[in-house]
Amino acid sequence: MKVLIVKTSSMGDVIHTFPAVEDALRNRPDVTFDWCVEETFAGIVALHPAIRTIHKVAIRRWRKQLFDSGTWREMAGLRRALRASRYDLVIDAQGLLKSALVAVQAGAPIAGLDRASAREPSATLFYRRKYAVPRDLHAIERTRRLFGLALDYQPDLAVLGSGIVPPAGGLSNVEGKTAFLLHGTSREDKKWPVEGWIETARLLAARQFTPVVTWSNEAEKNVAEAIVGAVPQAVLVPKSQLSEIAAILGRSALVIGADTGLTHLASAFGLPTVAIFLATEPGLTGPHGPFASTLLAPTDGKVTSVEVMAEAERLLALRSAAPA
Repeated sequence: MKVLIVKTSSMGDVIHTFPAVEDALRNRPDVTFDWCVEETFAGIVALHPAIRTIHKVAIRRWRKQLFDSGTWREMAGLRRALRASRYDLVIDAQGLLKSALVAVQAGAPIAGLDRASAREPSATLFYRRKYAVPRDLHAIERTRRLFGLALDYQPDLAVLGSGIVPPAGGLSNVEGKTAFLLHGTSREDKKWPVEGWIETARLLAARQFTPVVTWSNEAEKNVAEAIVGAVPQAVLVPKSQLSEIAAILGRSALVIGADTGLTHLASAFGLPTVAIFLATEPGLTGPHGPFASTLLAPTDGKVTSVEVMAEAERLLALRSAAPA
């Protein structure tokens, strides 16, 4: 049985889908998976060895160039590629109108959440098979239940695994334990103050960790340089391809991150991961790995570096005590 997964974005949402793929591989060895994803996140999907073909969409870019002939050629090429693949089933794991419209291009039956469960009920107009999954569950569990209903098995929710491994690579000329500090995030109200990151880097260095920081835009570069300027032991990784950052991240001993996709990736790798949530509720979408936890800002909106380090040490001890 040949199945196409449609989960185009965001990075965290893509990562949240991997445990459902793992369930399906255990319960339905007759099923093979392809994936349709935003071009930006194709490298994330490629981390899972069971995904055979990755079809790239560029909805964000296409919207800005809707009247460009090149945009229409790309969309037509995607449709041809999806039709030529002759899928038995498409699972729209996103539940949005845009993902449903992508799913339709494959010309195969579409399975998705029902009207009461989908994020955008209008998407269900395109589904042949519709399934009810409670909206108050974590995104990972919702997707696992959807896949189980669509492919006729019961997922074992007591087991959680992503099936992904870090790509080859890592930091050169750095010995010992590294702690990746993921300070960058998309919204200002999600950003932990630079003073918190600097103090955390100091506490890590005092514990014989090498703090690692990187950046993807000028604002993040300023924060990263401020951390390295204040803590000489810290290492600054220049703006890099996502696969290169994933390689470094996956070989870290500890990850401390804001509400951002790379923090979800760290937890999916099974790393001790402390997530700092200042403005969003982590219950439905927060990191959900075996050694991941979330520090949620109290009413005063403050999380201290001492609290972060205490949680980091707890997770490191938990990881150390776990079976190999």
